[in-house]
Amino acid sequence: MNESPRWWKVALMDFVDDFRRNPNLLAIAEPFVSGDDQKDALLASVIETLCDEARLSIPEWVQQVPACRKPFFVSGLENLKALALAESPIHFRIRKVFVLENFLQRV
Repeated sequence: MNESPRWWKVALMDFVDDFRRNPNLLAIAEPFVSGDDQKDALLASVIETLCDEARLSIPEWVQQVPACRKPFFVSGLENLKALALAESPIHFRIRKVFVLENFLQRV
């Protein structure tokens, strides 16, 4: 996951913004397959979190997305790993995705 640039982060946060503006289950009705277990687990965790925020049912396919094979620290910074371990919300944690508490906060 050390590719550069990290264009997918921009696309992910655009999705977060769009879903928060218009929480529509149709936007997440169809399963996705990226072939990257880390990105799949990250997106599933984000979708679950957004559904909880909007009080929407989590699509069954999202619940079937497995955890990463190895822990995934989204920041990629070694000195933030301990903080991410402590702060990751439950939907991320169960898929071995570790983010900082403010990962989904936007300015």
